Amino acid sequence: EDGEWEWVEDDPNFVAATTTLSSSKSEQEQSSSTKITAEVTAVATPTLPSGKFRPKQSLGQNYLRDGNTVLKFIKTFLKDAVSASEKGVKQYGDPAGLRVVELGPGAGALTDVLLSMPQLASSQSDNSFQCIEIDQRSVELLQEKHPNLRITHQDVLQTDYPALAQSEGGPLHIVGNLPYYITSQILFALADASHVGAVRCATVTMQWEVAQRIVSPTRTKDYGILSVVFQLYASPTLHFKIPPTVFYPQPKVDSALVNFEFLPPNELHAKFLGVKPQNLRRVLNVSFNQRRKTIRNSLKKLALELCDGDKEEAAALLSSSPIFVPSEEERRLPVDWYKKRAEEISPLQFVELTRLFFGPHDYDESSTPSMEELSNVSSASGDEDGDDESTTAAQNQNGLGKKVWRKVRHGDN
Repeated sequence: EDGEWEWVEDDPNFVAATTTLSSSKSEQEQSSSTKITAEVTAVATPTLPSGKFRPKQSLGQNYLRDGNTVLKFIKTFLKDAVSASEKGVKQYGDPAGLRVVELGPGAGALTDVLLSMPQLASSQSDNSFQCIEIDQRSVELLQEKHPNLRITHQDVLQTDYPALAQSEGGPLHIVGNLPYYITSQILFALADASHVGAVRCATVTMQWEVAQRIVSPTRTKDYGILSVVFQLYASPTLHFKIPPTVFYPQPKVDSALVNFEFLPPNELHAKFLGVKPQNLRRVLNVSFNQRRKTIRNSLKKLALELCDGDKEEAAALLSSSPIFVPSEEERRLPVDWYKKRAEEISPLQFVELTRLFFGPHDYDESSTPSMEELSNVSSASGDEDGDDESTTAAQNQNGLGKKVWRKVRHGDN
């Protein structure tokens, strides 16, 4: 009745497997700034104080309790993060090292293992580790176990990720066992943060069905807004399915571990060809909210609005020829785009559809900001001394906007 479950082990004979994570030769040969090498023993979710700590249904808490799953999760995350970090250093000029942020550590199943790695726990390395947790009980539990752990008592939906990246000195590497009910909102917050290069990658759990939607191709029932947004903003990879039995309390559905390697702002800007993400969001919402209709029928009201109620002009817009894109065939709209349904339009084609409706119809590639210019924008967005107006202006310089996908009530950035 109070939105919590009693912490009673549903399987009294359950014994967590003990597993060792060891680095391979190739990992040992990585540069000292990013290599993660350690012998790690993982066990089940830590023993919780009897009668004091119960997972809250209101916070969507389902704790990992299986050592094998924890190790598989962390090994996958480290592979993702190190790869993204090395790529960021070589191609984007990122500072060396991992800036790991765990979202919602809960009872510490992942935290305990990550902190057993000297490269993350030591202040002498290029790597750093911290947690963000809304549950005060978890904060107290983890501080008692790990006195030197940096943990912020905060709602992850209210976190200012650009400011956090600025304080850490570079793009963040996110890890977490996310609550199902706010998964998409957390991901949208990270997408907004990628406008200024605040997040390099994220390896997180989510409901299996949500993961399938994110990686779904066109012409399938799972293809939708999540597919379009995260296939534009990142390279999503569905790593593996996670059964309910490795969680406590057990959810009623399967889970998945998914990685997002976010594009840097200059590549994202070039992909959008001057299209504002705010306008793309409008087109996606209207198109997929009426996904059984053709694009012409679903966008009719929007066309009338853009044409100031002129029905003839709106009809012309709804049957107009696509903007010609000479060098990128994959993003060209089909000639009869208006006869298609939303699920038949690819992510890049949705950008072109938005450009057809909102502009710009002509795009000068030389207008794409350089990494240095975007770095200045990122610095301005994370400047704690700057006012809101200057921050917004700085983030709008690259044409991507400050806050597009996350809800208005979810944070300032």
